[in-house]
Formats: sequence, structure tokens, C-alpha cells
Amino acid sequence: MHIKIIDRYIIQELIKVFLISTCALTMVLYLDKFLFMAEMIVNRGVSFFEMCRIMMYISPAFLALTVPMSVLVASVVAFNQFSAYNEWVAMKACNLSFLQTMRPVLIFSLFTYFLAAIIMVYALPWGNLSYKKLIFNIIKTRASIDIKPNVFNYDFKNLVILVKGREGQSQLTGVFIADSTQSEIPKIITASRGLILPNPESLKIQLELTNGTIHELGNTRSDYQTINFDMYDLTLKLPDTERLEKEALVGNRELSIDQLLMKIDELKNKGLPARGAQVELSKKFAIPFTCLLFGLLGAPLGIHSSRSGKSGSFAMCVMVILLYYVGLIFMQNMGRVGKLEPYSSVWIPNIIMLMITIYTSYKMQKDLPFRLTEWVADRTIIIYKFSRNTVSKLVPQSPRQNIKPLKYERNREVLDETTKKIMREKMQNLK
Repeated sequence: MHIKIIDRYIIQELIKVFLISTCALTMVLYLDKFLFMAEMIVNRGVSFFEMCRIMMYISPAFLALTVPMSVLVASVVAFNQFSAYNEWVAMKACNLSFLQTMRPVLIFSLFTYFLAAIIMVYALPWGNLSYKKLIFNIIKTRASIDIKPNVFNYDFKNLVILVKGREGQSQLTGVFIADSTQSEIPKIITASRGLILPNPESLKIQLELTNGTIHELGNTRSDYQTINFDMYDLTLKLPDTERLEKEALVGNRELSIDQLLMKIDELKNKGLPARGAQVELSKKFAIPFTCLLFGLLGAPLGIHSSRSGKSGSFAMCVMVILLYYVGLIFMQNMGRVGKLEPYSSVWIPNIIMLMITIYTSYKMQKDLPFRLTEWVADRTIIIYKFSRNTVSKLVPQSPRQNIKPLKYERNREVLDETTKKIMREKMQNLK
């Protein structure tokens, strides 16, 4: 029964740190989007409800990164505290081996593995598609509202639009357009009617003109020609459409497994390389597997970094996360260019991490010192402390009153002398 109580206690500590770390890391990633959200509110009149939807849709893309990181942070911090408060010694005194204490860690890691897999396979494609549709609706609404009769419109890139009237949301009459897309050869387009046709796939708006004329001026400024047309299609591209497309996070990483398989088959049938889609398909399984490795690796790292306190555990987390993701990015790029096999390229960092995890777990089970990781941990802590001290010196800080620390040793000496005096008096009374 005592083992079950210990397992429950370890899982509770892991979940507590995991939730705090996930929220903190996700909020850090949200900071990059706050300026974009402010622009959407001010310039496009986005409501609070729509802003909440945007944050919900982009959350899976952030959680795909923060969940594995938080697993490592939770494991390192929890076992760092166990070792610092002598709870780890108490566990060993109860005849608990290292592998027995890893049982709750394995349960926690499996839970986060399934959570990360659900995010990568289901939540990420859904969030990206929903986000893309919402952004397009905002663009479409902006285009429909701002084209007002008898008012020059400058919202669209390289275009100045003037209409005489509107019929409904999408019908325009008496259209005049100054097109400077080709600065050397500007042209004027006039049409009796225009129809706004949104295109959700490209996040652009198509303007279909009927019964009009194109006036073009040549390079020599003396050549002038007119072209009459019955129907002419013009793409209305907002100035920040490219940025909105980038914000929509469109790419292989956001496709579902079925969509990736279809894209791979389609590219192969056309004779085109499908390495990029193959790498992303393999990543949907490789990144969730990282949760298992980070959870089991964090325990020995947290125990051996306890002598350096919380700063040492934080430095170890930063080092492992940095090395892993740098290796992952490098290997996936090698797979995309064909230097490595696409499916196995992203698994190479996991294989290396698995070997390190087995090594550290074996050493912990046998109570053997592992000098290599201790050397790396010491150097990492030294670099972290040096960087922190350097930043504190460069950044001006507000003056604070110096707090005199209690001199515990002197007080202890006084207590020892008092105890000895009382003991001497008792001994004399007994005599």
C-alpha cells in the first residue's frame, strides 16, 4: 500500500509542475501573436469573441511544442525537489529501487504521449483549418465593407478603386480601377459592373468585371491602346495578405495523416519528390514519442542537479531541449533534401535520446556515478550562472536595501555553549 501512496504522490507532483510549465511556455509563445491580434482589433474591428476563437485555433500549434518541453521540466523539477528535501533518500530507505520509482513517471509519460499524439494528429490540422477560414472571413468582410460608392479605396495592393454604386454585398456598378501592379506600364480599367467572388483556398478575393475597357500606356509614353472585354477577372490582394497566409500556418505540418498520405501518392504519381511530406508524416509519431524519453530522462537529471538548486535544474532543461530541437531541425532538413532517408531522419534524435536515457537509468539503478553527465551538468550550470550574472550587470536594476543574512553558525555556537552549560549544571546536581 505504501508504494501506491508514493506513486500517487509522485504523479501529483509531476502533474502540478507539468500544468504550470505548459501554461507558462504557451503564454510565452502567445507573446509573438499579441501585436498581430492588436492590429486585427484596431484595423479590422475584430470582436472579443473572434479573438478568443483565434487564440483557441492557434493553441494546438503551440501545445505541440510546449507539451514535450513541459514533460521534461516536470520530471526534472519534481525529482530535483525530491532530492533537495531528502525525499529521495527516504524512498531509498523504504527499499524502493530507481526502477520502482520510475513506474509513476512512466504512467505520467504515457499519458502525455497520448495527449501529444492527439494534438499532432487531430487538433493541429483542425486548428489550422479553422484558423484559416476565420482569417479569410475577416478579409472578405473587410473587402465587402470598405468598398463604398463614390469613395476612393486604397486597401488593395497596387490598386485604387472607385465605384458609383453597390447592389447588395457583392455587386458593384460603374467601376473605375487604377492598376499600378506593373509600375512601368500603368493601366486604367473601367467596367459597367463588378462582382466580388471570394476564394477561400488562396485567401484572396476575385473581382469579376463585365462590359469594360482597359486603357494602357506604353513605355515610350506616346503609345496608347485600349482593349474592350466582355469579362475580366482581377485579383484583389490586401497589403498584408502574405502575412496573413503566413499567420495561418499553412503547410505539410498541419495536414492530417490521410491528407499527407494522399499528397505523398499524388507527388509520386507526378514524379515529384515527396520527401517533405514524408518527413512531416514521420514527425507526427516521433514528436509524441519524445514525451516518453523526456519523462524518463528528467528523473536522473533532476536528482543529480539537486546540489545546484532550482537554477541547476532549469539549466539542465534548457540544455536538453535546445540540443534535442536543434538536432531535430537539422535531421529533418537533411531528410527533406535527400541526404537521409525521410521517414527515419526525424527519429535519429529520439534514438540518441533513448540511448542516453538507458545509460542514465542503468547508472541510477546500480547506484553508479555517471561522470559524463555530471561533467556536462556542471559546465551547463556554470554557463547559466555566468550568463545570468552578465545580464544582471548589463541591465540596470532598482536599488534595494541590503538584507543582512542571519549568521547561523554563530547562533549555533551560542546554542551549543548554552546546552553544555545546562548539562554541566545537571551533572553537578546529580552528584
